[in-house]
Amino acid sequence: MNLIFFGSGEFGLPTLAGLARSHTVRAIVTQPDRPAGRGAAPTSTPIASWGAENLPGTRIIKPERVGDPGVVEEIRSAAGSPDAAFVVIAFGQKLPPSVLGGVFAINLHASLLPRWRGAAPINWAVLAGDLQTGNSVITLADRMDAGLVLGQTARGIDPSQTAGELHDRLAADGPALVERVLRQHGEGSLVGEVQDEGLVTLAKKLTKGDGWVDFSEVAEACRRRIHGLTPWPGVTVTLQGAPLKVLRVEPVGGMSERGPFGRLIDAGAGVVGCGGGTALRLREVQAAGKRAMTWAEFVRGRRLVDGEAILGKTSC
Repeated sequence: MNLIFFGSGEFGLPTLAGLARSHTVRAIVTQPDRPAGRGAAPTSTPIASWGAENLPGTRIIKPERVGDPGVVEEIRSAAGSPDAAFVVIAFGQKLPPSVLGGVFAINLHASLLPRWRGAAPINWAVLAGDLQTGNSVITLADRMDAGLVLGQTARGIDPSQTAGELHDRLAADGPALVERVLRQHGEGSLVGEVQDEGLVTLAKKLTKGDGWVDFSEVAEACRRRIHGLTPWPGVTVTLQGAPLKVLRVEPVGGMSERGPFGRLIDAGAGVVGCGGGTALRLREVQAAGKRAMTWAEFVRGRRLVDGEAILGKTSC
């Protein structure tokens, strides 16, 4: 098939690579270059960078507003035929009717819709303690992520898994699902399912200000928050007056009488007290300006004692 790929973030990279092997990607539409890094140099999106390196000669369109008449004309011209399909994955702009115009267009979304419509579905699946999530391919609709469901794949969420790791696994699941939907479309066998509005949950956009944990909550709630916000925006606590990013944890039992929340119960093992008499082991952390490391590596050469305060959103 002739395809126009709309995408910006890394989530769409495996699917774009897969589509490029089996279809003709006539153009890539992505977000404009933005300042990044200490020098604030204009930087292409991951999708644009991959396309420039791996699909030389493919038109890469970077509109500020995808609905501008000149942009619409460029996209239509690039499609090359009226039966071309649009594949949209983490693009970052809503496609108006002037762009869609009766074209078969699908969107890959990282949740089992109608659960977790919105900007951060992977994070919220972990934050909520969901046992399962997946991908959905849907039609594009006026309302966010409200289109007909054309296909889904499911994946379990391991308690040790961070949102970043889950992101990569779901991204790797995307190509086969998108290919299946495109094949069914070509065969004329594709059937869409209306989403149940009574089951809708919303995955609001996250900000840097969300990067906290409250150790007065039980250990399992703290685990979900830390893993759900790793790697971004990340959860930062304060230990001995310095910031410390907590990357991976696990609840531990048998600690109910060992100490109050927000203090190290076992400094050597990285066990911190949480609410309700529960406790959490800090397995992987990152000090400012340092690489990620295990707790054992972090405490080597440091003077940490039981009872030391480790400050989150609240302290005891």
